[in-house]
Amino acid sequence: METLAMHISNGIIDGPVAALFAAVALAAMTFCVLRGRRDLDDRLAPMAGLVAAFIFAVQMLNFPIFTAGVSGHLLGGALAAMLVGPWVGALCLAVVLVVQALVFGDGGVAMLGLNITNMAVLGTAAAYLLIALLLRVLPRTPAGLGVTAFVSALLSVVVAAMGFVFQYWLGGTTDLGGNLGGLAGTMAGVHLLIGVGEGLITATTVVTVAKVRPDLVYALRGLRPASAPTVPAVGGVR
Repeated sequence: METLAMHISNGIIDGPVAALFAAVALAAMTFCVLRGRRDLDDRLAPMAGLVAAFIFAVQMLNFPIFTAGVSGHLLGGALAAMLVGPWVGALCLAVVLVVQALVFGDGGVAMLGLNITNMAVLGTAAAYLLIALLLRVLPRTPAGLGVTAFVSALLSVVVAAMGFVFQYWLGGTTDLGGNLGGLAGTMAGVHLLIGVGEGLITATTVVTVAKVRPDLVYALRGLRPASAPTVPAVGGVR
C-alpha cells in the first residue's frame, strides 16, 4: 500500500528523478515567494500562518476509505488557495510538508521535492484554476462558494495523485510489468474518494470563514467580477 500514499517515502522513486523534482519544487517555491510578496499585507500575513497551522493540524486526522482499505486526510491545496491565494497557499503547503517530513517522518526527506511538487504545486495550481473558473459562473453566495470549494478540492486531490503516477512512470523503483494504467486507475479511484472528504472539509471551512469575515477569503477579493461600465451624467442625474 506504500505506492498509494501521497506522502512518498524514501526509495519509492529513484534518485535522479527525485533530484529533478527537487529542482522543480525549489524553482516553483522561489517563484511563489516572488509573487506572494505582492499579496502579503497586514491581513494576509497572519492569515497565512493560521492556514498553515490549520492544515498541519487537520492533516493529522485520517478518515478511513473502507472500499479501498486505506485512509485519507486533508491535503489542503484548495483550502489554502481559496483563503490566501495560490502563491502564499503553495508556500503554506510546502512548509507543512517540510515539518512533517523532518519532525514526524511523514514522507521521505529525499522525496520532499516530489511531495512538494504534487501537493503544494500541482494540487494548489489545479485548485486555483478551477476556483477562478467557477467563481466567474457561480453566484458568490455561501452555496456557490461551497460548491466551488468542494469541486476544486476534489480535483486538486486527483491531480496530485496523477502527479505521483507520472513520477513513478519516470523513476519508480518497482517494475509494474507495464501495468502503469492499473496504478493510475487505483490512485484515481482511491483519491477520488479521499477528495470527497477533502471537499467537505474545505467547503465547510471556507463557507464558515466567508460568513463571518468575507474579507479574509482571498478568492472573493482577488477574483472580482468585471465592474459595470460607468454611465455618464445626463440631465443632471448621476
